[in-house]
Amino acid sequence: MKHIFSRREALAGLAAAGAGLALSPFSSSAHNDLKMILERKIPSTGERLPVVGLGSWQQFDVGASISERAPLKEVLQKMQEMGGKLIDASPMYGRAEQVIGDLTTDLKLNEQFFFATKVWTTGKQEGIDQMNASLRKMGRKKIDLMQVHNLQDWETHLKTLRDWKTAGKVRYIGITHYTDASHARLEQIVKSENIDFVQFNYSIRSRNAEKSLLKAAKDKGVAVIINEPFEQGALFRAVKGKELPAWAGDYDIKSWAQFFLKYIISNDAVTCVIPGTSDVKHLVDNLGAGEGRLPDETGRKKMREWIAGI
Repeated sequence: MKHIFSRREALAGLAAAGAGLALSPFSSSAHNDLKMILERKIPSTGERLPVVGLGSWQQFDVGASISERAPLKEVLQKMQEMGGKLIDASPMYGRAEQVIGDLTTDLKLNEQFFFATKVWTTGKQEGIDQMNASLRKMGRKKIDLMQVHNLQDWETHLKTLRDWKTAGKVRYIGITHYTDASHARLEQIVKSENIDFVQFNYSIRSRNAEKSLLKAAKDKGVAVIINEPFEQGALFRAVKGKELPAWAGDYDIKSWAQFFLKYIISNDAVTCVIPGTSDVKHLVDNLGAGEGRLPDETGRKKMREWIAGI
């Protein structure tokens, strides 16, 4: 997959630039304490979630063969061991829901995760049918979070989701999109509707959400999930062959992935960021961004300026 390959190139370039083993996110001592990932509260209930989760677009759309599923099974096992919890899926992501349901059931961990999926269709009954299919695929009688994917027929689906929440079929409800152009509409809905979560794109270079959407969600008490944290791999391509700045260690940053993720989660409006991966080493690296010190506003400014200058 393109973004996975680009990330490996960036890691290889970092090593070639002389970062050395001291900065490797994959050393055997990197995670002696496996339960130290920062958690934030879901505002509507106070339930706590680890700040780094797992996306499943592309990576989990695989067949039924052991060879295809084995790396994903390892990712899910390691995620649970390290204290990770939220897994984000959608009917749009091909077989991802089924694969997640099958593997977590095989691992006897299905109920240990926080499952977030979506409704992605038009019409009330079509939405109901699709969400019931998602429940079956993911092996659940109740989904933790059901979101309206890319705002498709959102008014219709939100009515159904409120009914489902009352009936106990979903625990939380929300809306999603992945483009800057959608932020104004997301903000309007956050302010006018009673929802638990909003999901949107945000990264160290793509900061449109900082204008007002992040603040609106925080002010309204809506949990925030961030997608596209690596800009589909473009951030790794931008830093290929470059060494981490020396001051990155001030924030316990050990890799470029952690540099990008810590920038996002250091914004206290963010509840969880969901980088996708099918590689257990990358998962360990990503979850490591939820450990240790986070940049303050001075550090965030330094990070922005460094990236802008490359």
